[in-house]
Amino acid sequence: MAAKSPATKRAAVNKSSDASVSLAVRDDESPWTAEELAQVRDELSADVERLEGELKSIESDIAGLITDSSSGAGDDQADLGTKAYDRESEYNLAQNSRRALEQAQRALARIDDGTYGICENCGQAIGKERLQAFPRATLCMQCKQQQEKRH
Repeated sequence: MAAKSPATKRAAVNKSSDASVSLAVRDDESPWTAEELAQVRDELSADVERLEGELKSIESDIAGLITDSSSGAGDDQADLGTKAYDRESEYNLAQNSRRALEQAQRALARIDDGTYGICENCGQAIGKERLQAFPRATLCMQCKQQQEKRH
C-alpha cells in the first residue's frame, strides 16, 4: 500500500448503508461525517439539476436568436450588432453553464470513487472547508493561486 502524504489523512464516510468511501482531509481538519458529505452531495445534485434547466433555457434562447437573425432582412447595422451581441452573450452563458455542470457532475463522480478532496494538480488534500464553500473545487488553495497567477 502506498504511503499517504503528510498533509493528507483519510476519513471513512458512509456512502450507503453497506459501502464506505475514504475521503481526504487536511491534517488540521476533522474527518468528513456522513451528514457533511450528504450535504455536499445534495448541493452538487441540486446544482446539476439547476444547471441542466439553465442550459435548456439558454439553448432555447440561442435557437430563437438564430431564427431572428436569419429573418433580419431590412435591419439596420445597429440592430444587426445588437443581435450579434445578444447571440454572443447567450453562447458565453451556455459555455459557462456547461462548464459548471461538468464540474458538478465530476465532483459527484469523485465522491463516488473516493477521490473527492484530492487536488488534481499536486495530490494533496484540497481542504474540507474549501470544499464545503465550493463543492466543485478540484485544486487546493496553493495550486489554485498558482493557476490564477499564470492567467
